[in-house]
Amino acid sequence: MNKIFLDKVPITANPHLEDIHPGDQIRISYRIVEGERERLQPFEGIVIKRRNGKDGSITVRRIASGVGVERTFPLQSNRVEKVDLIQRGKVRRSKLYFLRGRTGKSARLKQK
Repeated sequence: MNKIFLDKVPITANPHLEDIHPGDQIRISYRIVEGERERLQPFEGIVIKRRNGKDGSITVRRIASGVGVERTFPLQSNRVEKVDLIQRGKVRRSKLYFLRGRTGKSARLKQK
């Protein structure tokens, strides 16, 4: 985004995403528009990346029907209704890209 525009926009961080870290398994409810109606779409997975700053975001990964699906959610978005923390993961890295190449038991993380 334009840096001049970002400097003028007040920072109103979503309080649901304050305590989310890479390795956490979360269920995030995201408001989507289908035609004329809105509904909440849950997305459950492991946080593999978190970007901070004014235009920060988190990336959540899950396996759906044997295919890896990643979705990025902006931290400033008001479309994020709620975030449920399912379990904390014990990791020593900030970016968990190595999970992309793993399937099955090797893709599991230790619990905190």
